[in-house]
Amino acid sequence: MSAAGGEAAAASAGRVAFELLAADGRARRGCVTTARGIFQTPVFMPVGTRGAVIHLDAADYDDLGLEVVLANTYHLHARPGTDVVESLGGLHRFTGWDGHILTDSGGFQIMSLGRRPGGASQPGRRPGGASADHDAKSKVDDEGVTFRSTYDGSKMRMTPEDAVDIQRRLGADIQMALDVCPELPAPPPQVRAAAERTHLWAARAAAAMSRARRNDPADGQALFGICQGGADPELRRRSAEIIAGIGFDGYGIGGLSVGESRAEMGPALAAATAVLPADRPRYLMGVGDPARIVDAIAAGVDMFDCVLPSRLGRHGTALTPHGRINIRNARFARDSTPLDDRPAGPGGRARPGARFSRGYLRHLMSVNEPTAGRILTLHNVAFLAELVRDARAAIEAGQFAAFRTQVNEVWS
Repeated sequence: MSAAGGEAAAASAGRVAFELLAADGRARRGCVTTARGIFQTPVFMPVGTRGAVIHLDAADYDDLGLEVVLANTYHLHARPGTDVVESLGGLHRFTGWDGHILTDSGGFQIMSLGRRPGGASQPGRRPGGASADHDAKSKVDDEGVTFRSTYDGSKMRMTPEDAVDIQRRLGADIQMALDVCPELPAPPPQVRAAAERTHLWAARAAAAMSRARRNDPADGQALFGICQGGADPELRRRSAEIIAGIGFDGYGIGGLSVGESRAEMGPALAAATAVLPADRPRYLMGVGDPARIVDAIAAGVDMFDCVLPSRLGRHGTALTPHGRINIRNARFARDSTPLDDRPAGPGGRARPGARFSRGYLRHLMSVNEPTAGRILTLHNVAFLAELVRDARAAIEAGQFAAFRTQVNEVWS
């Protein structure tokens, strides 16, 4: 093994343990142990991009029984700045949250926020996001990415090593390696180039983490690598093999649910999970649709995140056992039915949507009262948290196939 390879492999040693508690087919019910503690899987992780899930705070996370919340490296590095968060004690003290925090490296945001409107579809695009016509504000090379801040347009630069250092200083429990995430559909050469660059960056991130751990052996922060490959099952399999060969504490599956159909996602996802290590957690990035979540659980995925529950909530859409409803619809004006009329939730706890009528929430939305967005966000996050809890119970009971069918009858 080369020196670089040895550094990379050392990055995965002992920071995360995955325990399989039950299985039903390829669906897994387990728990993940980190330096901070334990969280149960499958798990849904709401996204607190700038240090908070929009409309919520750490007290809400406790009330909802959340175990992991995301924050975003790109946004926090830009505002308020890594130095500020570090000086205020790191993300946990900064946000008042004692549970697990996972930080995305920001690769997706660098690519998506850095493009000019219409740029992704213009001809002449080079692999990794830049184009011959200079239609993108993000410019990727083998060393890293140069981009413009979405806040003030200032020029910024990030390398795989920078992403590791920034996330260490932010103080996340789990950080993600910097990757290149192409939008789909994309030409096969572009998807292959993005995957190859992601592999190069992953090895450098693992080596950077290994060096940092030698300097601070007591640090328990985990590093997850990310496989890419678009919707091509063979490219996905090969990417997963390469990333697994580098060695990480866990594995992200990126670049899905970014434009491809659900039918296209399934084979690519299955190809990745078939070769990712069974003794490490697997994380499908950016997926919050109930049907795709249960499909991914069936393929052996353990962790999920998405902005969907908060984004839908603040725009008036609720996730319910009967599908999505738009509370702005006129038919709810005189509806006295609670938003969630099911019996009490887990442990006898009242669900966030059980207290308020649909008519009341429609009124709040119609007058642009922010309270409506908060209530709907609480409701939607609770809905997805309960969905994965129900999936765990179904796996333990050996009834996951029936559970998946039930969910798909509503959400397919």
